[in-house]
Amino acid sequence: MARASVDYDAVIIGAGISGINFAYRLQERNPHLSYIILEGRHEIGGTWSLFKYPGIRSDSDLYTFGFPWRPWTSNDSIALGDSIVNYVRESASMFGIDKRIQYNTQVETANWSSQEKAWTASVKVNGKTEQKIKSRWMLYCTGYYDYHNPLATVIPGIENFKGKVVHPQFWPEDLNYEGKNMVSIGSGATAVTLLPVVAEKASHVTMLQRSPSYLLSQPREDAVERFARKWFPIWMAYKIIRAKWLVGSFLFVSYCTYFPAGAKRLVKKATKAQLPLDFKMDPHFEPKYNVFEQRLCFCPDGDFYQCLREGKGSISTGVIDTVTENSIKLKSGEELNPDIIVTATGLKLLIAGGIKITVDGTPYDPSEKFFWKGVMLEDLPNAAYVIGYVDASWTLGADATAQMVCRIMKQMDKEKVIEVVPRLSDDERANMKEKPVLRLTSTYISVGKRQLPKAGDRGQWAPRSYYFQDILMAWYGNIKSGMDWVK
Repeated sequence: MARASVDYDAVIIGAGISGINFAYRLQERNPHLSYIILEGRHEIGGTWSLFKYPGIRSDSDLYTFGFPWRPWTSNDSIALGDSIVNYVRESASMFGIDKRIQYNTQVETANWSSQEKAWTASVKVNGKTEQKIKSRWMLYCTGYYDYHNPLATVIPGIENFKGKVVHPQFWPEDLNYEGKNMVSIGSGATAVTLLPVVAEKASHVTMLQRSPSYLLSQPREDAVERFARKWFPIWMAYKIIRAKWLVGSFLFVSYCTYFPAGAKRLVKKATKAQLPLDFKMDPHFEPKYNVFEQRLCFCPDGDFYQCLREGKGSISTGVIDTVTENSIKLKSGEELNPDIIVTATGLKLLIAGGIKITVDGTPYDPSEKFFWKGVMLEDLPNAAYVIGYVDASWTLGADATAQMVCRIMKQMDKEKVIEVVPRLSDDERANMKEKPVLRLTSTYISVGKRQLPKAGDRGQWAPRSYYFQDILMAWYGNIKSGMDWVK
């Protein structure tokens, strides 16, 4: 049967970092292919345009979080959310990608037809107009959390509190916290970001944590970066700085992985040097897990620790017994009296933006399937799901995915193949053991892990390892193993 006509060769879902990068790679590697980006919101930027809480910033360096094809030229290695949105917007405009974005377009369902060898996306434009879009490929650049619902966390008695309760994901733009006493519940990147920024206006800010996290100070610009900018041309300085971050981060993560005890001592020593002299490490900075078993938080130029030293912020560690009308009581007997409570307790995982996926009309559940090379999903034809790293910059993993898919597309054209679909062998189906896709023990990962696809303990189903291996796999690795190529 002849192939059905389509509207586009590829539909990219999401106009955040991953979606814009994928669009660039398609233009660069497969310029003959047509594509469209479908964005559910009104603007570009994804996470960075959605979150509006004070001080929102990257939790990894912009030299590797930024696009490899458009250098990050600011001197700040950690950037505020507005700067990241502007950078993404300018990058998309520079290469004409912005003209391929259709905003306010929510993809509700996506069905693969084996007969037509094509995807049909059912979308809703501006919340009302229904539209169907056909494509050869479906590229899910939706991130891995729920834009509309935060992680549900049980805080005993929170409904009794008479003050303001705010979740960072839905921060009110008109929230007045000047001169107020604020308690931020949580110890992840959001809480670490909020404390020093909010403390500039608030009377006092307390970060209330059930258990402590690791936190390192990171200079906005270090000596290597200053030297490179002073003595080398701009283009060469960028390459040196990016290489420094790529190699340095890889070595540090490797050290933490293979020498966990030494890594703990190193991080704790660096932490103690930043704290007030009379500040007790235990229990506030004595995590029970190894470094990088949960995301490692960074604070630029030690702003978090400076806030503690100046007395504008503080940390309480303990389990909440109950929240009353005007206080938070801990089981230790400590009592906090906030005017505002911020529930920085994590994100709710959601795969593929909650889109209902079907194959020939049969519902497809990504959580029941294995990840092929961290790029495509078992039994799902002509589709890629972009997921980045959790122990390095997200964009590195997203770019490895984009480059591998573009290579697959090019090879399909050469061989006149119209469908590729990952398949388990009988032996793998019977004997392969499951492994987690993300190597984190964070609460939001533990709670939502049933939402995630599965990794295996062998071959092309193994979880991703590190950028250098993954990018070489994207360039030169086997793209036929574990995959049906259908002409």
